[in-house]
Amino acid sequence: MTETTDGHGTHQDGAAAAAAAAAATIDRHRIAAAYEVIRPHLRVTPIVDLGGAELAPAWPAPARLTLKLEQLQHAGSFKTRGAFANLLLREIPAAGVVAASGGNHGVAVAYAAMRLGVRAKVFVPTVSSPAKIDRIRRHGADLVVEGERYADALAAAEAWAERTGALPVHAFDQEETLLGQGTLGMELAGQAPGLDTVLAAVGGGGLIGGIAAWYAGSARVVGVEPEAAPTLTAALAAGRPVDAPAGGIAADSLAPRRVGELMFPLALAHVERVILVSDEAIQRAQQALWDNLRIVAEPGGAAAFAALHSGAYRPDPEERVGIVISGGNTAAVDFG
Repeated sequence: MTETTDGHGTHQDGAAAAAAAAAATIDRHRIAAAYEVIRPHLRVTPIVDLGGAELAPAWPAPARLTLKLEQLQHAGSFKTRGAFANLLLREIPAAGVVAASGGNHGVAVAYAAMRLGVRAKVFVPTVSSPAKIDRIRRHGADLVVEGERYADALAAAEAWAERTGALPVHAFDQEETLLGQGTLGMELAGQAPGLDTVLAAVGGGGLIGGIAAWYAGSARVVGVEPEAAPTLTAALAAGRPVDAPAGGIAADSLAPRRVGELMFPLALAHVERVILVSDEAIQRAQQALWDNLRIVAEPGGAAAFAALHSGAYRPDPEERVGIVISGGNTAAVDFG
């Protein structure tokens, strides 16, 4: 990485080197070890294999498609994996844990803390959906709504950790978080061996970073993010994590402003490319999942499917494609 022009190039290069070194240790061996620890607290979420006859003519799709239904995970999303990894692999202080979240990570941390008897404080922004806020409260966490976006909630959570000594549980930029999310890749590889491609949504990058670390070139890993929140797209263009727009229909799950430092080296090494999808494409994907399969997915949870459904990702005729349906924390179905 070349030195930047903002006067902090040397510092940034050092931080990038440290992140790359840490990311290099996030591998199959450590993911498998993390899985052994957190497995008693997880659901092994099912897959659905679909053939061409089932798909046509509803949407363009390959002959062989596998959906990983992670919206059926405890707490409604893949985030539960990273939450349990943090709470079980790190030492928890008397002050408990604190997390910032657009919604799903907060639900997951609140759920894991409830199950393990740990005190939890969760900060969410006003953009967080009422369904997610309600679930955080119902799981017993001390909830604070702070600021308009995830970055505002993160700043408040960091200040709380500094004041109280609570353990910060980062939504995506933490080794244990990446290891936990990587167990989804491990599970999918066991359930659907021989996938050619895996599509996964990108927000802060914890999910795709973990999946990429597990597959590590044995399958193509393709990121999908909203046009209104192109975090990894911006990072790849700049050669490092940078601020990006943080809006759109999936802003409560896929708009953290920038991707994590730890996942970025994993993306450089193992993510083939990133596809952008519109809010309209995400909404149509949600509708198609419900109409054709009776699968309820929140906007962020349907983003990866939107790449296929919209034609933004066009597989080869015999390509085996896995798609992560990453979350279902939304209000009751009302698609009209």
